[in-house]
Amino acid sequence: MPAPSVLDHKARTYSLAHAYWLAQASDLAYKDKDTIEERARSWGFDRVRHHETRFTPPFPLQDTQAYTMASDHMIISAFRGTEPSEIRDWLSDANTPPWPGPARTGYVHHGFGQALESIYPDVEDTLREFRTNGQTLWFTGHSLGGALAMLAGARLYLEDPRLLADGVYTYGQPRTCDRLLADAYNKGFKQRMFRFVNNNDIVAQLPPEPAYTHVDALRYIDSHGKVHETISFFDGLTDRARGLTADAFAPASAGVRDHFLRHYIAALEKNLA
Repeated sequence: MPAPSVLDHKARTYSLAHAYWLAQASDLAYKDKDTIEERARSWGFDRVRHHETRFTPPFPLQDTQAYTMASDHMIISAFRGTEPSEIRDWLSDANTPPWPGPARTGYVHHGFGQALESIYPDVEDTLREFRTNGQTLWFTGHSLGGALAMLAGARLYLEDPRLLADGVYTYGQPRTCDRLLADAYNKGFKQRMFRFVNNNDIVAQLPPEPAYTHVDALRYIDSHGKVHETISFFDGLTDRARGLTADAFAPASAGVRDHFLRHYIAALEKNLA
């Protein structure tokens, strides 16, 4: 079937159609406020709140932005990402100190911890204000935004379970936390977390292991654009090698190319077709 033309506000479980729409919501986080509000209304959301803070962290990121949109049946909070060239440098910095995880559970990358801390109180207050009808709640984001979406879900789960999100969908999310927090998160978000990674996406390979790790559950997009719910280590390795050779003139560019959100959206459209 083609990509759905209408977002299903009553969706409660995983589907590629829902993944497609949350990817679109993640893409909208990169737009200006007027565009966000206009698009949200066209999707059936009658309330929109913008979240933005400025701070001076020890890496080239000057602000954190997100938005929350709500209808009578669904709430989505989408966090804005950043360019691969910007995020790659500070994710590779091994000297960056860790930041305590939610409810002092494990630790997270300092940049993610500080970025979320700067914006989370406003997001949480908005969710309390908007969630008046038992609406489902979804967090989403691309790149840095994916890390912040995952951590926002973790904070609700570990600090205020009454606001537990119904699902978190991320695209090109970097490794965000240590094993202790990942284990706690995987327990609380089983069948709720879906982490999409496009082939050789460089950001999904950072920060380096073993200090930081990924949370479940992976949805891998192969070099042909097919989404896999499971893939073996060997098959994944073989497919990533195939992706590196797709452009014989610039194989090193594959990791950056695969990170762009438009390629995630195109792959989801292809799978729905």
